[in-house]
Amino acid sequence: MIKIILAVLTFLISSFVVGQEITGQWNGVLKTPNGNLRIVVHIDKTDKGYVSTMDSPDQMAKGIPIATTTFENSELKLNIAVAGASYEGKLNSDNTIIGKFTQSGQSFDVIFSKGNIQNLRPQEPQKPYPYYTEDVKFENKIDKVTLAGTLSMPKKEGVFPAVILISGSGAQNRDEEILGHKPFLVLADYLTKKGFAVLRFDDRGTAESTGDFKAAITTDFAKDVQAGVDYLKTRKEINKRQIGLIGHSEGGIIAPMIAGDSKDVAFIVLLAGPGLRGDKLLLLQKELIEKQIGVSENEIQKGKEAFKSAYDLIIASSTNDDNLKSNITNIFKSKLNLTDDLSKSMTAQITNPWRYNFLKLDPTLYLKKVKCPVLALNGSKDLQVPAEVNLEIIKDVLTKSGNKKVTTKALPNLNHLFQECQTGSPTEYGSLEQTFSPIALEEISNWLLVQTK
Repeated sequence: MIKIILAVLTFLISSFVVGQEITGQWNGVLKTPNGNLRIVVHIDKTDKGYVSTMDSPDQMAKGIPIATTTFENSELKLNIAVAGASYEGKLNSDNTIIGKFTQSGQSFDVIFSKGNIQNLRPQEPQKPYPYYTEDVKFENKIDKVTLAGTLSMPKKEGVFPAVILISGSGAQNRDEEILGHKPFLVLADYLTKKGFAVLRFDDRGTAESTGDFKAAITTDFAKDVQAGVDYLKTRKEINKRQIGLIGHSEGGIIAPMIAGDSKDVAFIVLLAGPGLRGDKLLLLQKELIEKQIGVSENEIQKGKEAFKSAYDLIIASSTNDDNLKSNITNIFKSKLNLTDDLSKSMTAQITNPWRYNFLKLDPTLYLKKVKCPVLALNGSKDLQVPAEVNLEIIKDVLTKSGNKKVTTKALPNLNHLFQECQTGSPTEYGSLEQTFSPIALEEISNWLLVQTK
């Protein structure tokens, strides 16, 4: 999925107190109006004092640096410069740290302890499952990457139709975990109960999978999914003629990449799959989200002009070199009146390997080659991959290319994660208790059952 960074990240910690050892891992929950975020802080002691880093598991962020960590008279102070935030708390005799996290003039209570923090959602299935699951590993032999995942099947023995779940952008684990939600766990649970084998796996360089996530681009992730298809073909429990792909967001581009060139893929489901080229999609996404959260029209247009100019340079470029980056930095400085450091930081973000290539990526080039049955679903309130324009492109390209087995549908009141929502804003994701709309789950499974009769 296109990665979302909320206005409030979080943080924490380090020190000693009354003989208590505070080095190690501390866990807490940041409670904000937009939902709860689990926070994990790792504390080490050096000759010069304490150092610490922060993880935000619900946002798939690890190793966030904490600039300074001080501890005196049981009082802990943290400076999380990268987030423009700070924390002050007290280490108590019950081995908890109670304090406040402050950012942008707002303060939030956070209590840390060394116990695990659970943030279960109502739809999250609990073990023991009424079906068979197996931890598996398979290899992308081209890139020498080992992918780790979970294969769930209705029973240990038998022959079943199968699907592979393909995550969206950003480093995703096998559950596509975000903001306390595990949409792929919920989807896999639902489909396995309907009679399907489901393979879901950690992105390369994430959780238990090997490889370098930061250096990878969309076509690299496609090779990982192809390795998954090849792996399923080796399993005696899988019907080799009924292997399908379900891709969410960026995964909705990867599925056509593979299906268009493979006779092994019998059907594909695109969940909020893009039809627009990357640069056009991200410009539209930025505009819609900013309108929804109340950014002024003047600021929206100012930002749109700057980013379009930067993206146009990338589209026209043949190499991602220092000259390109210098020109983009100058655009941000002149059009947005940003400092040199901030302009360079923004330039680095949009010229990293994945984004540079994603901006140039045109899904229609792959869609036109797909001849197997296709189901494309979007939420009507999706602000990241807007339903109307993307579904229209997908349907038009597929049908004009001769594919007569195409179903597209916008599901009312669902967002990019297929949650029932009010606004569709990414700031809403974490505050919603629903992980995956039952209506969407039923649409997917009913269509799959027809394809595998």
